[in-house]
Amino acid sequence: MKRSVFVIITLLMAITMQAQELKMIKLNAPNKTKGEAVMKVLNDRQSIREYAAKELAAQDLSDLLWAANGINRPDGKRTAPSAMNRQEVDVYVVMKTGAYLYDAKEHALKPVTAGDYRAAVAGPQDFAKEAPVSLVLVADLARLGDPASDRTKLMASVDVGIVCQNINLACTGLGLATVPRATMDQDVLRKALKLNDNQLLLMNNPVGYPQ
Repeated sequence: MKRSVFVIITLLMAITMQAQELKMIKLNAPNKTKGEAVMKVLNDRQSIREYAAKELAAQDLSDLLWAANGINRPDGKRTAPSAMNRQEVDVYVVMKTGAYLYDAKEHALKPVTAGDYRAAVAGPQDFAKEAPVSLVLVADLARLGDPASDRTKLMASVDVGIVCQNINLACTGLGLATVPRATMDQDVLRKALKLNDNQLLLMNNPVGYPQ
């Protein structure tokens, strides 16, 4: 009897773990002809803190991630410049199903952790967890220089700001709503995203459709 119960519990645990497993998501090719003219985007850009109860379309997510920090030239350089082209800024995508790392070379989402961590991105600001997607920006200081150097941290912060602005402008041009934020539950997110001591968790953008 005990053995039967043990077998059943083991099977249930295995099924639960399989259900929680994340797989790589291959994104659609970005539509590089979509969006508003740049001057109109600059005119219309604003921070929006209310989001419609609607999932982000796969194409919109693909276009947004490419605009944020995707590859735009055959030599592997990005839509966002970085100091000495070190490309130290990583974009993590936090959704209801789990957290993913944007792989610019593959234009795909690599699974990191199963589970909904949008509340950790929101921190004390509840409005942010209503967005279907949050983009979390992390700078890997080891790619840029001495992780302990103030200058390294400064340049990493500048580069994260550039990626963040790409997100803000892309959202405006694509008809999406977002707001740049620094507030988040750092302890929970660092564990969920499996960050090491050289990875600096700096900003995030909740993203959805405007109400």
